Amino acid sequence: MSTFSSAFRLRRIAISALLLTSCALGGCSSIDRLSQIGEQPKLSAIDNPTTQPGYKPVQMPMPKPEVASYNPNSLWRNGSRAFFKDQRARQVGDLLTVTVNITDKANIENDTSRSRTNKEDSGITDFIGAKTITQANKILPGRILTADSTSSSEGKGSVDRKEALQTNVAAVVTQVLPNGNLVVEGKQEIRVNYEIRELIVAGIVRPEDIQSDNTIDSTKIAQARIAYGGRGQIMDVQQPRYGQQVMDVLLPF
Repeated sequence: MSTFSSAFRLRRIAISALLLTSCALGGCSSIDRLSQIGEQPKLSAIDNPTTQPGYKPVQMPMPKPEVASYNPNSLWRNGSRAFFKDQRARQVGDLLTVTVNITDKANIENDTSRSRTNKEDSGITDFIGAKTITQANKILPGRILTADSTSSSEGKGSVDRKEALQTNVAAVVTQVLPNGNLVVEGKQEIRVNYEIRELIVAGIVRPEDIQSDNTIDSTKIAQARIAYGGRGQIMDVQQPRYGQQVMDVLLPF
């Protein structure tokens, strides 16, 4: 009975050590993954982006604020951008649709070659009849300086990139800057079987660039941050193991 208890304790210690090692190498993500075996990946909760850890309000150079003046018996207000009110996003909490349309293509090729050869040779061959004097030949060196150097380098590089992404995502106005520009942020998650695809869009837009149907093209978003990726079983298989990532960082070869 004592032998069985000792073996059981050793097994628990080994499992605990394995979990601690996995936690140290993978940032405790391995334990979370083990608890989710056989389960579908969970969708993120809908939270206020301004309350998330690390959120920082956007600060940009702003013009001096203009004081609005009202004219008696007039429907127009100085500084107003429209006579009739529309349903386009204009204040914090409003929604607008971002049309993501990215079709990038780049083809770059470079070839560099360089070579150089240097040779330095100096010495004393005959100094006041040194060749006829035996002792002088032993004292005087035949060569004072001899140096040879050869260097060459050759480099080639090429880039061939094609990217295409077309989709729509609804974004929320999280901040209105003093000049009227809007800070927007949107996130979309789609779960198909055991894989989640997520799209994140954030940036600064001008109210004038918002279309009448409350949509805006992603090319008109300043400081745009667009991320498209996923997480789940397929993405997990495509990533190298933690040990391989550690070796890639530590090995100098």
